[in-house]
Amino acid sequence: MSHPPSPYNKESGLVWVPRMFDKARMMQKGTLPEEYHTNLGKGHDARCCEFLGVDYEDVKEQIEDGQDNAAVLAWCFENGRIPDEFQTEMWNAYLSKLGFMDENPGFAEYIANRKKAYGLVDRDDIRTFFQLIEKDEGRID
Repeated sequence: MSHPPSPYNKESGLVWVPRMFDKARMMQKGTLPEEYHTNLGKGHDARCCEFLGVDYEDVKEQIEDGQDNAAVLAWCFENGRIPDEFQTEMWNAYLSKLGFMDENPGFAEYIANRKKAYGLVDRDDIRTFFQLIEKDEGRID
């Protein structure tokens, strides 16, 4: 099974962006595994679009027009906003650590429930959404 790229991959210094774009591209081509369909454009994708100041449907149109990741992100910067260095650092830190020691108990509960479903209750090294994705997609043991 083919998976989208790691959530840690970056485009113009921003985590998640290549994953979001490639999931949309895979959906367009019919190669996105079905378990990803429900959350496409939601969750982290929606957070990313909100951060960039663009609408997910508009991003999908750019991808459907055949734009590569750099061109789609350039379009986002032109039609939304360009995060500065500090905002980029904050975005990357926020998203890559989401689920670990969050004030929102829902995030911690989600992580605990997913770990239980995956049989990973004993894995103290898996504490974030990104780590769960990496484990689920076979990039970490």
